[in-house]
Amino acid sequence: MKQRRRVAAYGISRDAEGRVLLVRASDQDDAPGSWGLPGGGVRHAEAPRDAAVREYREETGLDVELTGLRGLLSDVVPLPARGVVMHCDRVLYDAEVVGGTLRYEVDGTSDHVEWIEPARLADLPLLGYARRALGLPDGVVVEPPSDPAVIASAVRDVDPARTRVQRFAAYGLVTDPAGRLLLTRISAGYPGAGTWHLPGGGTDFGELPEDGLLRELTEETGQPGRVTGLLDVTDFHNPSAMGPEGRAMDWHTIRAVYRVVVDEPTVPRVIEATGGSTDQVAWYQMVDLPGIRLNQFARSVITEHLD
Repeated sequence: MKQRRRVAAYGISRDAEGRVLLVRASDQDDAPGSWGLPGGGVRHAEAPRDAAVREYREETGLDVELTGLRGLLSDVVPLPARGVVMHCDRVLYDAEVVGGTLRYEVDGTSDHVEWIEPARLADLPLLGYARRALGLPDGVVVEPPSDPAVIASAVRDVDPARTRVQRFAAYGLVTDPAGRLLLTRISAGYPGAGTWHLPGGGTDFGELPEDGLLRELTEETGQPGRVTGLLDVTDFHNPSAMGPEGRAMDWHTIRAVYRVVVDEPTVPRVIEATGGSTDQVAWYQMVDLPGIRLNQFARSVITEHLD
């Protein structure tokens, strides 16, 4: 089977009685009859928040305001009928209904929508991600088991002539007990070359975002980190990024940003092989940052979460 990746965004809503709004999968879905949260795939160049609002409206007829980031879940599920193993990174938001009229989706991947009482949730055939998002124990199995052997044997299927890419990445706002900030510099030949960046990068197929971030942290800086929380999920679209591919690429990167602490810092050094995206790494005091050439992503995260 072939590897496939997608990013999806969902809204979690409860009414005054504590009921949660769920949608039922139609025959067009991979798991017909199962129940999940309103939401779906993030389109190329679309922000996850916008995708959650759009998909919610499409599946339920309701307009929502996203009131907070609930979390991030990832799963890998074999889909034999499609000949693929699907890795999905799922962004979860708290959502408040502000308008619209409840209705079913017509000719889509869902065919029913309903406010479900808490007492019914345990016995409902809920998809695994929805159970985890709602804090429910394991229940009725509605998905194929995630066989590690099947996942490991899935074949990477990349068109060498592709010109458009959506990538999921994890980055860290990394500090040590002295309050220093760990930054990496982007190598020549990569978008943003010469600017200082947050440690992190694209996650591998089958890899949890936190695991991918800690792997990248080790490769780029040689520092062992500890993830303490999820700060944000943002996105960046560059329709003509020039990188090592040697041609313009339409890149859409969805970025999970975590707070990370290095409890026992050492002198940082780049571990990854020569030719990678990082050529320097250093600890900086906060007072030094005005004189550093930060890229916009790093600057905005630091400003919002540290200043």
